[in-house]
Amino acid sequence: MKNTPVTLKAIAQELNISLSTVSRALRGMPEVRADTRAAVHRLAAELDYLPNQLATSLAHSRTKTIGVLMPSLSYHFYSALLNSIEEAAMQAGYSVLVCQANESHLREITNIQNLMRSQVEGFLIALARDTDSYEHIERLTRKNIPLVLFDRYAEGIAASKVVIDNHAAAFNATEHLIANGCQTIGFLAGPPHLLISNQRVAGYQAALARHGLHARPEHLLHCDFTPENAVAQTLKLMSQRPAPDGLLVVSDRIAFPAMYVLRQEGIRIPEDLAIASFNNEPYAALQSPGLTSVSQPIQEMGFETVRLLLKQLNAESEQLPLETKVLQTQLVVRESSLRNGSN
Repeated sequence: MKNTPVTLKAIAQELNISLSTVSRALRGMPEVRADTRAAVHRLAAELDYLPNQLATSLAHSRTKTIGVLMPSLSYHFYSALLNSIEEAAMQAGYSVLVCQANESHLREITNIQNLMRSQVEGFLIALARDTDSYEHIERLTRKNIPLVLFDRYAEGIAASKVVIDNHAAAFNATEHLIANGCQTIGFLAGPPHLLISNQRVAGYQAALARHGLHARPEHLLHCDFTPENAVAQTLKLMSQRPAPDGLLVVSDRIAFPAMYVLRQEGIRIPEDLAIASFNNEPYAALQSPGLTSVSQPIQEMGFETVRLLLKQLNAESEQLPLETKVLQTQLVVRESSLRNGSN
């Protein structure tokens, strides 16, 4: 995909001033009049001028480097996904520069700026937990900088995406709990603005409706992915009357501390509470009892994400149609959900 950068010369011509004046104004040099500096900065912002070397790199050279931005590499899902991305990129002759946002919106913005200064050719991004506005992402799309969003994304961003069918995965997991005798099913969801969490909530609610079960608002609680918050929300959920006899959890990262505190409270799994979760991390099989969890096609997601980005990088036209690749999942059944003693 060809990118046409905004240049200092274009700003100078628009304002009818010299190239050197524009350069000094953008660097905040005191010899430039305040009103001129303000006009230069205002126009640069309107035109999405990038005050670094990314635009020149994209227009005139190939760095063969991809920028990858993860929410957190402490999550097994994202560290395993990075392995797949690196393998796919290496096979195509690319290297990757990796940053993690540590679930911070501001750090995500800073990391994108740092990757741009490093002259990456394109971006692979999964949004941070705290990201609820997307100007920093939309700026990349306005500049026609190659971009693919994966796993966590937001509606309305004009970018290709690689995701799973979160609605179907949650629907199937909830039906599994119902088939194992659960009649009052709770959900420990993610942050309320996180799209993949909301899609899973919708799938959970659709399964309850399909089977004529009531979706109780007090049985839907939101977590922030920290163990402390997961414990607090689990205790709050189990204090409701009636208490749930089934529980869907948005990720294993929340399910593990939830199972710990349930055992501490003397709540038997699955006899008193059957549990199913998402991500199928390695520790899911080592829990007592083993945790039923949705397995995602990590290797396929990594390879598809790189494939879509390479398609943009190698395209001659800026008008490539956006693509959304939706991958299917598999529910890995273990003892935590088997109230009836079968799967």
